[in-house]
Amino acid sequence: MRGTGHKMRRYLQILLGTALAGGLLAAGASRPAAADPAVLELRIGVHAEKTRFVLDLSEAVAYRVYPIDSPMRVVIDLARLDWPPARPPAGGGVIAALRYGQFAAGTSRAVLDLAQPAAVEQVLLLPASGDKPVRLVVDLVPTTREAFVAALVAPPSVSGSDMATAVASFPIPLPKPQPETGHEPPTIVIDPGHGGVDPGAIGASGLHEKAVTLEMSRRLRDMLLATGRYRIQLTRESDTFIRLRDRIAIARAAGADLFISIHADAHPTSDLRGASVYTLSETASDEEAEALAARENKADLIAGVNLSNESEVVTGILIDLAQRETKNHSVRFARLVIDAIGSETYLLGNTHRFAGFAVLKAPDVPSVLVELGYLSNPEDEAQLHSTAYQAKLAQAIVEAVDAYFGTRQTLLQP
Repeated sequence: MRGTGHKMRRYLQILLGTALAGGLLAAGASRPAAADPAVLELRIGVHAEKTRFVLDLSEAVAYRVYPIDSPMRVVIDLARLDWPPARPPAGGGVIAALRYGQFAAGTSRAVLDLAQPAAVEQVLLLPASGDKPVRLVVDLVPTTREAFVAALVAPPSVSGSDMATAVASFPIPLPKPQPETGHEPPTIVIDPGHGGVDPGAIGASGLHEKAVTLEMSRRLRDMLLATGRYRIQLTRESDTFIRLRDRIAIARAAGADLFISIHADAHPTSDLRGASVYTLSETASDEEAEALAARENKADLIAGVNLSNESEVVTGILIDLAQRETKNHSVRFARLVIDAIGSETYLLGNTHRFAGFAVLKAPDVPSVLVELGYLSNPEDEAQLHSTAYQAKLAQAIVEAVDAYFGTRQTLLQP
C-alpha cells in the first residue's frame, strides 16, 4: 500500500509522545521587516468533552505548546505578537485563568492556569478560510494527576533575550497547506451511501437517500479537489449498487488516508432531525480484529505487514493496536467534523455516536460515517435537497479535513 513507511513512522511518533509539540519555524528562519503579526481575538469555549482555547491571528506564526507543573498550567510560546488591549476573557472549563503578553525579545507567551489536571488533546493551526482568519486552536481535556505529571516536558531553560534563540532550537515546521515536496498528497475516499437497487432511506416527499448521498459526495469531491491539496476517489460515480465490503476494499486499494461515508437517515418519528457523525464502536472493533485474522488469513492487514507467520496471539495484538490507532484518528476527525458543521446545521443530540457499521471497519484507514440529517423530517429533507445547503455542509467538511491533516502534519512531522 502507498505510504506504508510514512504511516508506520507517524504511528511510532505518536507512541513516543510527540503529540504535545506544536509547529515552530526552523532554526535560522527569518521574517521580512514588517509590523508584528497580531492577535485579532482570543476566546475560551467550554464543550461537553473539552475546553477549547482559540487565538484568531492576522497570519500564521511559530508556536510551541507544553504543560508545566507547580502550579498546573499550559504554556503557549509564540513568535512576537501584538495583543489586543482588552482584558483577557474569564476562565471556563478546565481553564481557571488566562494571561498573556510579551515574554522576551521576539517571543510572546500565553499561560492557561488549570483548574484541574488536563491534557493537551490536539493543537491546530488552521489556515484562513472565507471570512475566518488564521486560527491557533488548543483543545484541553480532563485527565488524572498522574497522567498530567507523566506528560510534563521541560520548557527551554533560558530567559530574557535568549528566549527567541531557544524557541528556534525546536525545528518543527509550521503545517503547510501543500504536502511536502516528494510526498504524494493525502488520498481521501468518499463513499456515497446505498445506490442501485438499494435506495436507502426514502424521504417524506419520496426523495431517495442514494440520490442525496451521491450529489453531496460529488459536491464534496469537487470542493476538496479545488483546494489542490488532496487526491479524491468516490466508491461509486453513478447509481450503482456496491457491497459494503467492496467499499472498504476500494479505500484500502487506493491507499486512503481518510474514508468519509455519506448517508442520510429516516425515522418513524418525523419530528426527529439533525446531523450526526459515527465512528466504529469499541466492541465492534474488538470483534472485527478476530474476524479479520480468520477471514483474510492474517495477511496484509496492517500497513502491508504480512502476519501469516505470526501466532494467533501476536496477530490479535497487532490488529488490535492498528485498529485502536486508526480509531483514535477517526474520533479526532469526527470531532472536527462536528465542530465544523455545527455552525451550519442543526445537530442531533449526542452528535458523536458509535456503531458497528461495516464501512467503518478498515483496520488501517481512519473512517467516519456522516449522517446529514433525517429525510423523514420535512425541514431536513428540504435542506438536503437544496444546492446552497449542500454547499455549506460540504465547505464545513472541507474545513474539517484541512484541520485534520494540518493537525497530523503539526503533531507527526518527522
